[in-house]
Amino acid sequence: MTLFDSRICALGEGTLWHPERRELFWFDVTGRRLLSRAPESGATREVALPEICSAAAWIDRKRLLIASETGLSVFDLESGRFVRRLADLEAENPATRSNDGRADPWGGFWIGTMGKSAEPGEGALYRYFAGELRRLYANLSIPNAVCFAPDRLLGYFADTERGLLFRVALDAQGWPAAEPEIFVDFSRHGLWPDGAVTMADGSLRVALWGAGAVVAVSPQGGIGARLSFPALHTTCPASGGPDYRTLFCSSATQGLSPAQIAEAPLSGALFAAEDSVPGKPEPAFRLDLCGDPR
Repeated sequence: MTLFDSRICALGEGTLWHPERRELFWFDVTGRRLLSRAPESGATREVALPEICSAAAWIDRKRLLIASETGLSVFDLESGRFVRRLADLEAENPATRSNDGRADPWGGFWIGTMGKSAEPGEGALYRYFAGELRRLYANLSIPNAVCFAPDRLLGYFADTERGLLFRVALDAQGWPAAEPEIFVDFSRHGLWPDGAVTMADGSLRVALWGAGAVVAVSPQGGIGARLSFPALHTTCPASGGPDYRTLFCSSATQGLSPAQIAEAPLSGALFAAEDSVPGKPEPAFRLDLCGDPR
């Protein structure tokens, strides 16, 4: 394990490796910042955001799709500004915000919402695809761990509050083809799943809120090796680097006492570790499917 970036986030989330830029992006959600670092050059960026933002997908070399507390928007990396609103996301409800999200293999984007104080049952999970935002599941508390099997047959998501990781069968267009089923009950082990990413072999890497670790989960749902980090709240892993064997992970200080922060002063930083299993590039969000030919 190495310290990849020492900037401390109150709630680091949304870790995303941009395969064309070879640059890692992540958010300080409650700090309203977009951060990045390019490991080859060491170049960094930090952009103040106008509202809470939590997750992103890459569109092309110059643009990201960013999920905020009120919508899904196109963000221009050269100007550092939002340039187009694609869809409102519970914009009428000031008590909720976006949370975890990820592009799917069809060029869509799955995004969760939650109460700003994590109120039970106030969250939901949506998919935005070809210009349509559709709510998939309601009555969630803290939707997290959105990721997809390499063969496109399964999607995954968690409800952190309940300690449950779900899987759902997907159809040929990437929509749910059946009801979600419990894949791993982390609560039985006193663990709480946060963000997750799938690897090239179909296994998952799941960050554990409150446990300072990322754990491997087999395609069959078995909990495997644990990779520890010097931060109690590990939040969102991402695969990247030249061979996708680098596992990045964000972390948070949110909810930690002064004594806990003193014991783990790197809480809120971003870490990197080598994984024995390669990850895979994240798919791009297909803006052209939304009526934009560029």
